[in-house]
Amino acid sequence: MWVFAYLLSALALCQAAYDYKTVLSNSLLFYEAQRSGKLPADQKVTWRKDSALNDKGQNGEDLTGGYYDAGDYVKFGFPMASTATILAWGLVDYEAGYSSAGALEDGRKALKWATDYFLKAHTASNEFYGQVGQGDLDHSYWGRPEDMTISRPAFKIDTSKPGSDLAGETAAALAAASIVFKNVDSSYSNNLLTHAKQLFDFANNYRGKYSDSITDANNFYSSYDYRDELVWAAAWLYRATNDNTYLNTAESLYNEFGLQDWNGGLSWDAKVSGVQLLLAKLTNKQQYKDTIKGYVDYLINTQKKTPKGLLFIDVGGSLRHASNAAFVILQAADLGISADSYRQFAKTQIDYALGDGGRSFVVGFGNNPPTHPHHGSSSCPPAPAVCDWSTYSSPDPNYNVLTGALVGGPDENDNYVDDRNDYVHNEVACDYNAGFQSAVAALVTLGY
Repeated sequence: MWVFAYLLSALALCQAAYDYKTVLSNSLLFYEAQRSGKLPADQKVTWRKDSALNDKGQNGEDLTGGYYDAGDYVKFGFPMASTATILAWGLVDYEAGYSSAGALEDGRKALKWATDYFLKAHTASNEFYGQVGQGDLDHSYWGRPEDMTISRPAFKIDTSKPGSDLAGETAAALAAASIVFKNVDSSYSNNLLTHAKQLFDFANNYRGKYSDSITDANNFYSSYDYRDELVWAAAWLYRATNDNTYLNTAESLYNEFGLQDWNGGLSWDAKVSGVQLLLAKLTNKQQYKDTIKGYVDYLINTQKKTPKGLLFIDVGGSLRHASNAAFVILQAADLGISADSYRQFAKTQIDYALGDGGRSFVVGFGNNPPTHPHHGSSSCPPAPAVCDWSTYSSPDPNYNVLTGALVGGPDENDNYVDDRNDYVHNEVACDYNAGFQSAVAALVTLGY
């Protein structure tokens, strides 16, 4: 009898309840909607137009491009870099999933939109622009990015105002991206690597938290610690170069900082579980596998969950945290740790977001998807119609469908109201979709 039950559960696992390939392609459309700067001719999200074409550094440097962070129009470099690293990781390890979804070229373009911007922002070996736009000033505006007239100051880190987390994360993003483009555009890949090495040296030689140097970021993306990003950057540089110096640095710093004793996690601010997964993969050492197994087992067995089974790690972007956890769990499964049960659990987290929680939490997909995401540009009707705070307060759905965006998600009791005013549960952000998209790419690769 148990054999029959096992076969039924195995069959259920193989039958995808959702079209993950479409979810993957749609997520890339969300990134198109977040593009700042001059848009390319092949832009699919046509309700967005060129914007913020005067973004400049303190000495007039061209800082156009990159991604708007969330429903607003600040370009916050730290979460943007983290987004790029996680997207690159998914493209490196789950390229087959992107290919089978017909999304590989668009996946690379989404990554390059970020890395092109980072190359511009890296204006000298020890200088990097980590933010364009001022948080409170930007948040006082509700309208189209194309119509913005507010001041957009640029903020940088340098030797007198360091930011090891920002420079380190950007180095990790560029190193990971160099692997993605290695066989596609070798000269671009080499350029990414050159900048990654310089940024790592800057991060390592001039240590400090970026949010102590770019103080405006403190209110929005305050960094908890910069040390995990230093190890993360060194590990990615080793993966990109096979230069043992970087591996030795990564392992030495890992031990010096005592990362094995840190709480697990993967987010825009926490890289410790990412570091452990990468080092386990690169060295095959049991110590890293054991640490990551301990964290994943904690997630599955002990971490708080909603009544319907969503990992509830934090209220701000609950689905983002669960999706990041799912990606960590899928990576752990790839290491051969409890592969079947880990994958099955990770799949439940993604499926919750796609409809198993009672509705879809991905805009434009599935059953009863959100129609009121907290997102300025998609809420606006086409110009020259007025778009302002009265649009924000309107009970009407967003005028444009922000296809592919993962909203913040439910509270600890699975409660959710599709309300633009409630940014805690209805915000969208580049980092929300990063772990989610890479986890979906893993599921497509696995054949679900």
